[in-house]
Amino acid sequence: MRRSRLHSESHLIARIGWLRAAVLGANDGIVSTASLIVGVAAAAAQPKDILVAGIAGLVAGAMSMAAGEYVSVSSQSDTEHADLARERQELSENIEFERAELAEIYVKRGVEPDLARKVALQLMAKDALGAHARDELGISEMTTARPVQAALTSAATFATGAALPLFMVLISPRSILVPVVSIASLLFLALLGAIGARTGGADVVRATARVTFWGALAMAVTAAIGAIFGTVV
Repeated sequence: MRRSRLHSESHLIARIGWLRAAVLGANDGIVSTASLIVGVAAAAAQPKDILVAGIAGLVAGAMSMAAGEYVSVSSQSDTEHADLARERQELSENIEFERAELAEIYVKRGVEPDLARKVALQLMAKDALGAHARDELGISEMTTARPVQAALTSAATFATGAALPLFMVLISPRSILVPVVSIASLLFLALLGAIGARTGGADVVRATARVTFWGALAMAVTAAIGAIFGTVV
């Protein structure tokens, strides 16, 4: 048996669809809910009101994430299908031109012209549309849009992320609620950034610092606004 058949590879790019939605959802869940809690708490609200606001933020945010992801990824999917339909029509009308076009793509990548034509001929003999989808349009099985998967992943991870600062509200005394929620949420964000970077094969330190910084900024701004309006009201 050939060595190439014994060697299987698992590329991280295959995770990009659900990983992006998962990281975005959990990050938004922590940041938005923690910021909401800190802002309401800074306005001198009662613990019950803070908890109600946090729960409302969790439900509304999860539904908003699901709807937003579904709509945006569906738009990407519609574009992909439209491009594939156009490519299918072009293949049916002038396959020789499309074969030459595919060969030219390989030439630009460094393949000799004669070999490029042979490769284009063989690939198109097996799956002409698939060859053009991959090499001309950049559409592949690993990166194709999946609206339902993105929507469900975003909603679930948002709710999970939002539940973390809400849990801190339940166990924290009112006198130290703001610092406890803030610090705990930043730790959650740092952990999320590290996990996401590790899963996606990115730099852990950079990803952790990035997500922690923006989370801290969001909570600080919201706390300041809550304190100002709480004093005014």
